[in-house]
Amino acid sequence: MEAEITLDVDGERHRITADTRTTVLDALRDHLGITSAKKGCDHGQCGACTVLADGRRVTTCLSLAVASQDVHFTTAQGLARDGGHPVQQAFLDHDAFQCGYCTPGQVCSAVGVLDEFGRGWPSAVTPDVRAEPELDDEEIRERMSGNLCRCGAYTGIVAAIGEVGGNR
Repeated sequence: MEAEITLDVDGERHRITADTRTTVLDALRDHLGITSAKKGCDHGQCGACTVLADGRRVTTCLSLAVASQDVHFTTAQGLARDGGHPVQQAFLDHDAFQCGYCTPGQVCSAVGVLDEFGRGWPSAVTPDVRAEPELDDEEIRERMSGNLCRCGAYTGIVAAIGEVGGNR
């Protein structure tokens, strides 16, 4: 069954006709030609497809487009507009990528992590959830644990996020 779907991506509204089982990832890539969200595991385990949905991290391979009509999506391509996001520059400065395949998802997740941290949200490794968390390497690793890098660029990724978060 097909449906008319309106998606707001990187500040632009798009209207597509798609099967009601179409994921946001497939809508982005196949219907809108936005390729920064990558198809990785297709099971929500690797994070390559991560984008921001109303500012929060989501794995688009597990999200249905038809259920996302009032959501504002921001992709790594959208973050790159107007000279790029500070997280993107920090990834470059810290060589936080090797093959680059997972980088757009890592960048979107990092932006979400920094927003969550800025709001004072604790993670699973926050020692005292009543106290203001410290953005140390352990916090960054835990908060980014849903994004896998098969090349092993984690050292640069943690350093980049720490720098933008004011930890370095």
